[in-house]
Amino acid sequence: MKTVRISLNSIDKVKSFVNDLSRFDVDFDLVSGRYVIDAKSIMGIFSLDLSKPIDLNIHTEAEPLISEIMGVLTPYLLR
Repeated sequence: MKTVRISLNSIDKVKSFVNDLSRFDVDFDLVSGRYVIDAKSIMGIFSLDLSKPIDLNIHTEAEPLISEIMGVLTPYLLR
């Protein structure tokens, strides 16, 4: 599993984020405080406080796949 910190501070960003993740047959969780939700669920994402950074857990150990996912996540990553 790999964890990265992301920001989803607009409705358009949330929609494109879910579309980008849906291309992968991997489980993704968003963790905000004590809440853990499916990162492919638009309704679930909107239940979180999007004004704060969110942790994204990527549930795979396949290194080539992680590299591809990280490339897709670039617009959402916090630096």
